[in-house]
Amino acid sequence: MNTRKLRELAQLFLKLGIIGFGGPAAHIAMMEEEVVQKRRWLSREHFLDLLGATNLIPGPNSTEMAIHVGYTYGGVPGLVVAGVCFLFPAITITGILAWVYQAFGTLPAVAPLLYGIKPAVLVVIFGALWRLGKKAIKSRTLLIIALGVVPLLLLGLNEVLALLVGGVVGMFWLRWQIPHRTSSLWVAGLNASALAKPTVALAATTAKVTPPLWQLGLVFLKVGVVLFGSGYVLIAFLEGELVGRGWLTQQELLDAIAIGQFTPGPVLSTSTFIGYVVSGFPGAMVATVGIFLPSFLFVLAVNPLIPKMRQSVWAGAFLDAVNVSAVALMAVVTGQLAFTLLWQPLDGLAWGIVGLSAIALFWFKLGPVWLVLGGAILGYVASL
Repeated sequence: MNTRKLRELAQLFLKLGIIGFGGPAAHIAMMEEEVVQKRRWLSREHFLDLLGATNLIPGPNSTEMAIHVGYTYGGVPGLVVAGVCFLFPAITITGILAWVYQAFGTLPAVAPLLYGIKPAVLVVIFGALWRLGKKAIKSRTLLIIALGVVPLLLLGLNEVLALLVGGVVGMFWLRWQIPHRTSSLWVAGLNASALAKPTVALAATTAKVTPPLWQLGLVFLKVGVVLFGSGYVLIAFLEGELVGRGWLTQQELLDAIAIGQFTPGPVLSTSTFIGYVVSGFPGAMVATVGIFLPSFLFVLAVNPLIPKMRQSVWAGAFLDAVNVSAVALMAVVTGQLAFTLLWQPLDGLAWGIVGLSAIALFWFKLGPVWLVLGGAILGYVASL
């Protein structure tokens, strides 16, 4: 066991877990910056292959990317260390906030910090995706495949189905022709749905029921096995599974969503908050383990297959097509995010934070940590 690699993984993913505001988009952008740009643990091609595979399996994308990186760099021990360290800050912070919520019946006022962080994170996303997009779209054919996936997504086709359509069609097309190379084509974006504002109808509070721990854990395990797409798909599951059974009130569910918006790390860490509200500390433990355990198992099963797929001509073509389809998916969602943040309504201060963050990133080459901190400070100052 290489303790140096495990220590490096622990340090990196603890840091990313602490500063990982902005949802999957920002998390993956920061990972790309750290493991591809700075440390060169992975090539950009391999990073894209992992990203494409992650979009095709259930579970939270950014958490699974952390686990993929840990497994690739440090084997099975690295898989555990990277995943646990990435999740630990979010779970701990969420658990503390759940205790505060239960004890005082309210949430901390951190909206000004989040207001400034969101535009800064948007710049972090576009910076990383400029690089990923240039690497993924290696030919005119791949660009056309990516553009072809966009209307499918805009028409409401399921994300996973859109990726599969792009991957299968693209695989045959790439194998039946010789693509013409081009050096300046790109489409950039990542799934930033953790920054979106979900809408959940507020229903009347009903009498709560405390379920057995095994039953609570089973609900979250089931969600972890079948959850595709945005982390907020979690809300649709939990409203039926928990609110519908009387285990959680609608208001508590809305407060759990708020927790997910202003804490770092994956949105699914709201499971810790919900588990604590339902059944205290034991409930937080079983809910957290239940929802994240499948991600570790899926990555353990899938990761060793990806290099073998790349060696196959047909499977390699499928990966290339899935990668650009994933980039198209991410571009659509990120475009929607930018519209919501900057144009609905038109927000001059958010534009100013985006401009300053872009200068800091592209001109002064500052890292994501400084952009997140700077955005938080600007948001706080603007609120005074």
